[in-house]
Amino acid sequence: MNDVLVEAYESALPEYERLRDAAVAHTTALLAPSGLNIHHITGRVKRPLSLADKLLRKPGQYRTLDEITDLVAVRVITYFESDVATVSRLVEATFDVDWEHSIDKSKMHDPDRFGYMGVHYVVRPRPEQGAVAGRLFEIQIRSILQHAWAEIEHDLGYKNREAVPREVRRRFYRLAGLLEMADEEFMALHRLSTDYAATLPERVRDAPDSVYIDAQSLNFMLEIPPVRSLDEQVAGALNVLLLTGWPDPERPQRLATLLQYVGVNSVGALHKELRRHGPDIVQFASELMPRLRELWSPVGGVRPGTCVIHFALMRACANPALDPQEIVKMLDLSDARQTAALVETVRATYAGIDRSRTG
Repeated sequence: MNDVLVEAYESALPEYERLRDAAVAHTTALLAPSGLNIHHITGRVKRPLSLADKLLRKPGQYRTLDEITDLVAVRVITYFESDVATVSRLVEATFDVDWEHSIDKSKMHDPDRFGYMGVHYVVRPRPEQGAVAGRLFEIQIRSILQHAWAEIEHDLGYKNREAVPREVRRRFYRLAGLLEMADEEFMALHRLSTDYAATLPERVRDAPDSVYIDAQSLNFMLEIPPVRSLDEQVAGALNVLLLTGWPDPERPQRLATLLQYVGVNSVGALHKELRRHGPDIVQFASELMPRLRELWSPVGGVRPGTCVIHFALMRACANPALDPQEIVKMLDLSDARQTAALVETVRATYAGIDRSRTG
């Protein structure tokens, strides 16, 4: 009987592979509107050898392939353990769940539990769900740390508690506790980061000197005056667009780094400097950028935070303890061969404006 099932499975393998691809696409589409930051979604089809091994370990349990619920599986890996529950709720609301064959192993937690695993659903999509409708497949949901545990545990070859030597088992228990604590700490950090971002508008308005320069505060500052208004003035002086929707997630971090380099450590200090030097920043940018068109004109306009960059360059040119070359490196504006020429252009532009003021 086992050989018959394995042969039937091998013959039907292309069909199961199509189901895997459709199940991954369907699950990805399901989670996309949720706003969750998912680490990855993958699918797998059980290898015929794995099926043969399963049938040998459970003789007589399966008579048809339809009774084997894990031939196709989708794996959803979240960054945070709390998101496992969110994904689980979406799965339960979307699919018909085969509860008899589904299991939430996180609820089996006890002090000496072996293993650290997430939620496994066996689902049967509803008739309106297209290519996957009516076909059973498994959805495994784990946090990234749960996934690391499961992968390492599998690689070590331990299938159950009884197979593990006592000393090894004891270390597994210790590690399970550490990973659980790590998951909780990562969730706490995520909440702190989210709360910090949510309070930024009020804190920037009421107590800007208490808000430190970092990637999150810079990301917020790019959207409001004086940064936004000075960026618009620079774009207007060059007669180009300000690219407000520019997709560069690393830019706020780079801007924060260069501001800290030039000694501006709070939002309040940045406000004061930009308001004090606003006209000079616009003049400097409008004279420097036409000399460096190859660095920015291909993108079709001026990127957010350009006034911050030019302020930092001006400050570095004016202060002997600072070096414009360091700012160029932080921004990754050119390769090593071009950096010296670029810095020379920056210094020459600043010197020309300085002479015109003093002359």
